[in-house]
Amino acid sequence: MTEGEGARGADRPSRSGVSATASTPDDEIRAVALSPEIVLGDVDGNLARIRDAISAAARTGAHLIVLPELATSGYVFADREEAWGASIAADDPRWGIVQEAIPEDAVVVVGSAERAGEQLFNSAAVLTRTGHVADYRKSHLWGAEIHVFDRGSEAGLVVDVPFGRLGVALCYDNEFPEVPRRLALAGADVLALPVNWPLVPRPAGEHAPELIQAMAAARSSRLPVVVADRWGSERGVDWTDGTAIIDEQGWIVAFRAVMGATARLSLAAARDKTLAPHNHLFGDRRAELY
Repeated sequence: MTEGEGARGADRPSRSGVSATASTPDDEIRAVALSPEIVLGDVDGNLARIRDAISAAARTGAHLIVLPELATSGYVFADREEAWGASIAADDPRWGIVQEAIPEDAVVVVGSAERAGEQLFNSAAVLTRTGHVADYRKSHLWGAEIHVFDRGSEAGLVVDVPFGRLGVALCYDNEFPEVPRRLALAGADVLALPVNWPLVPRPAGEHAPELIQAMAAARSSRLPVVVADRWGSERGVDWTDGTAIIDEQGWIVAFRAVMGATARLSLAAARDKTLAPHNHLFGDRRAELY
């Protein structure tokens, strides 16, 4: 399968509640990655803390707000039954307390344990003030997740939002370079990446390997990446605290500032795939050789 074929389905239409309008007049957005306190199993409390964090971000004029993977539930479940008890359906009215805090022209991406019939997914909900736009269900499950969650059927999602086209993936998805490239080929202007990165040893002065991977993904497709990670620990798992915003050149432009990060991103720069007078990032691809 070629990269172009792999992009099929990434541009599926969104649900009602969001319009495919043009980007802001200056082709810039203010992106915010938030990392509020997350308590394992405390869905109502987590939703309230998420609402409060979004309310604070709204005062900065945010257009895109990203929160961590499984932010509504916590991550380190003993088994599927425990995760099921902390799950929330897409049509659960409790989402309303989060949506009421979202500015009219903004979009929020937040990780949840999504209950859908008898299935349970590690999902990212895409929300506006007026609608539950979409749910991306993680397709690459890490570690014990395979004993807790069902696998999603898509490698990332691209959805129309007020500022343009938003790509969504979750944590381990980004370890597969095909995923962010697939979303970029489908027209994503920016990638929202909720994560729960466990802390791993690394040489002094180096970024976490997962963050380096996100920087590479941004640079290789000129696709800004907004990473929302956890801090602290949960049931003996220490988190990386890798919350960051990465621009289309692959540089970190905001990093780990008091439970969050904020930066302006140029959509015009992200959409321009011209590298040099004779080079185009996507035009130079030799997909027939891959």
